[in-house]
Amino acid sequence: MREKIAELTSNILNPVLTGVVLILVVSFESATDVFDAVKWALTAIALSIVPLCLAAIYLVRVGRLDSIFANIRSQRTTIYILAITLSGVGCIILHCLAAPLILSALFLTAFLLGLIFLCINFWWKVSLHTASGATLMTVVVILYGFVAAAGVVLIPLLAWARVELGYHSLAQGMTGVFLATSILVLVFHFLGLI
Repeated sequence: MREKIAELTSNILNPVLTGVVLILVVSFESATDVFDAVKWALTAIALSIVPLCLAAIYLVRVGRLDSIFANIRSQRTTIYILAITLSGVGCIILHCLAAPLILSALFLTAFLLGLIFLCINFWWKVSLHTASGATLMTVVVILYGFVAAAGVVLIPLLAWARVELGYHSLAQGMTGVFLATSILVLVFHFLGLI
């Protein structure tokens, strides 16, 4: 039963889904109207999540990844390099298109986290599930205040799920939370968003 709950939690709160939700929240919060929000959301998803998912699916099919979330540390390097490239290029494109600053800030945060996680990955593994969940919850709290803070309880649940499934240690889960939250807050502060 514990394993089924952990698996369900891990599958629902996966980095792809939390990334899509994060982009939607930021796009709709920063846009002037629904058309504008949809335009920025689709642009951001097309620049980041779609190519990353397609690459991960391809790498799984050719046997270079064990799963779409690359649970084996040595397999993550390619995904990190692609994520860094996509977020860097995406940040430049969004800036050139005059996207809302907060959307560009997300791409800058993803770029910096990708670099940090790539460096750490040479000797240790950080939980991308908890990092993406923490990023989403931090942005939600920044945008909506402490009313939204109740959602933060999902982060320990997600960390537990990843440990329960044997994909990460508690330290790896909490490192993902700490780094994602810290880098996002620093970027948002530096850009005057908080």
